[in-house]
Amino acid sequence: MAIAQTTISADARQNGLTVRRLMREAAEAGARLIQFPEGCLSGYAKEQIRDWDQVDWRAIEEEHRHVAALAAELRLWVVLGSAHRLTPPHRPHNSLYVIADNGQVAGRYDKRYCSNTEILRYYTPGVRPTVFSVDGFRFGCAICIEVNFPELFEEYERLGVDCLLLSAYPVDTVFEVKARAHAATNNYWLAMATPAQTTALLNSELIGPDGTVLARADATTELIIGELDRHAPEFDTALNQARPWRAGARQGDIYRSRHVSDPRSDDLTGF
Repeated sequence: MAIAQTTISADARQNGLTVRRLMREAAEAGARLIQFPEGCLSGYAKEQIRDWDQVDWRAIEEEHRHVAALAAELRLWVVLGSAHRLTPPHRPHNSLYVIADNGQVAGRYDKRYCSNTEILRYYTPGVRPTVFSVDGFRFGCAICIEVNFPELFEEYERLGVDCLLLSAYPVDTVFEVKARAHAATNNYWLAMATPAQTTALLNSELIGPDGTVLARADATTELIIGELDRHAPEFDTALNQARPWRAGARQGDIYRSRHVSDPRSDDLTGF
């Protein structure tokens, strides 16, 4: 898979040209899927977008179609951050479009946990997780501030994802620590796509199911390539031992069956 770290502008047509150039580079490198940052095509509210009335929705929709056509030509899956317009007066969703390698929209993830400013001024929240499969691997989607809600990442573990696609426009360095922790505690890969504007804080990267960084961009990198390999020996413990054991532990049966009736257990005030 490929993870993009591109500069996002307020011009959807310029963003579309960049997206398609990186799609071609990803396909040439052998990738089957490319992931882009939050708001990559439309621009992100609070940064490139200050007022929805100033947005050229026709340009955004045309660029979406151009991206979808190229996805079909390259036989490449695309996960693309962009605003999704709703019927006025409702505010848009902050979304990740999942475009299949036949050029069809296979699904869309709408950010569920929005920041205070987002929810009051810019976006309508989504209501459901998004899961899709590529070549036998199951992917889930999350966006930016949702890194602060571990229940969302646990939900995707229960849904059986192999890799969580986290697209963001981060504002602090601890973001990366949280992302690695989610990968390690849920034992799945986590791909993090961030824009070039935030490289002073962190860079796009692919994190393994044990929390290690497998590939990381630097300040000048626009695209990184990583591989999901279930048979890599270094991930045997995380994938084949820790993950199934933790799933059972979360159900609680192994603990309930071992609870005892013992006055020394019940007395919480004695030595």
